[in-house]
Amino acid sequence: MFGQATKYAESVDSVMLLIVGISVFFLLGVTAAMIYFVIRYNKKRNPKASQIEGNTKLEIAWIVIPTALVLVMFYYGYAVFHESRVVPKGAMTVKVIARMWAWEFDYNNGKKSGELYIPVNRAIKLELNSMDVNHSLYIPAFRIKEDVIYGRENYMVIQPDKIGTYVIACAEYCGLNHSHMYSKLHVLSKKDFEKWISDN
Repeated sequence: MFGQATKYAESVDSVMLLIVGISVFFLLGVTAAMIYFVIRYNKKRNPKASQIEGNTKLEIAWIVIPTALVLVMFYYGYAVFHESRVVPKGAMTVKVIARMWAWEFDYNNGKKSGELYIPVNRAIKLELNSMDVNHSLYIPAFRIKEDVIYGRENYMVIQPDKIGTYVIACAEYCGLNHSHMYSKLHVLSKKDFEKWISDN
């Protein structure tokens, strides 16, 4: 649905595919087992039901294996999430202000914009602030979302590697016109960004 505009997006998609792959494997396995048991142990073949008291090895297996799989998924998920919380040296800072129902982006030189402009291949720290209620900054092509909470500053780190224009949305219900709270993110070449940021 949305292209990948950052390496972080590729990492998120990889973790998602891992989780979906594991889920589909077990869905098919459980479904196949259910069909087998329905056929194998139906009333015609087994008029008298077998009484099974328990199987310690099987009980240990169905505790250990799912626990291990959940820990593996958690590890990879957290490792990817951690990438969005580390601020690299030399990262450019942009202050993001959310209000019903618009975004504002303030730059260190005093320039303000209703749309976000950033240079390609550079780490950007977005400092997130709300002027009224809770919002959530969501960039689908970057596979990243962070809550913008009234009364508390939050942040996210992005580093685009593809020039283009991308959607910014609010992903937290924030009132009557929440569904209209969209903006655009423009990833520019270094030269074009410097020209844009210096224009009054």
